[in-house]
Amino acid sequence: MTPKRNTFLRGDTALAWYDTGGEGIPVVFQHGLCGDVRQTIEAFPKDPRFRLITLECRGHGASEAGPLTDLSIATFADDLATLIAQLQLAPVILGGISMGAAISTRLAAHRPELVRALALVRPAWLAKAAPPNMAPNAEVGALLASLPPGEAQDAFITTQTYRRLAVNAPDNLASLLGFFSRAPAETTAALLQSISTDGPGITEADLAALTLPTLVIGTRQDVIHPWPLAQQLADAIPTAKLVEATPKSIDKPRYVADLHAALGAFFEDI
Repeated sequence: MTPKRNTFLRGDTALAWYDTGGEGIPVVFQHGLCGDVRQTIEAFPKDPRFRLITLECRGHGASEAGPLTDLSIATFADDLATLIAQLQLAPVILGGISMGAAISTRLAAHRPELVRALALVRPAWLAKAAPPNMAPNAEVGALLASLPPGEAQDAFITTQTYRRLAVNAPDNLASLLGFFSRAPAETTAALLQSISTDGPGITEADLAALTLPTLVIGTRQDVIHPWPLAQQLADAIPTAKLVEATPKSIDKPRYVADLHAALGAFFEDI
């Protein structure tokens, strides 16, 4: 079922959220940096037993950006906590991809009454801010902040980062190249710089204190979401189960099928 778009206000900022509706188990599942609801629709199991709810974070999809200085994982998590409370769904199964996983771990640590299980796909953060794996995103953001998009892309193509990703992580590279045509460029630059140097605002002790059912899905051939980081996150959460998915750069349909299978089995067991 195609999710229905809805809107709610946080202050003066209008945020879009989506809901497939129905009687299925509600799962709040969040997109990654510079993604939108299309990413969660693709990754989520096509099963009427599960109800997909996604909030497009500020500056993503149909959501307004608001003040660019407010863009942070903490702000996105607060927005999501407000939506969950308004929908009276707590505690929910919560999860997301990359940045969505970081938002989810923050809420699980700081607002445990809202969360009963975690599904963390291709995590890019453990606990600390500005992890080195996020540096390529920050690099693209800095170029977009200083040059027109076309010139910024031309400059990026000459970098060592471009050459390294072309060999080791072509799917990451394709995503980065897409950012140069993402509009508005000012918001994209702000998101890439602010979020890449941000963190979930938790400690490894917070992760060790989590006792809720947790699934971590990682993949190889991914520089921005490295497999060792997924392993570290699964090791840090005592109740976590780690699943390896097919790399997108090898077989994207198989990658999506792996997500559907792992997420569906996890939701079914909660």
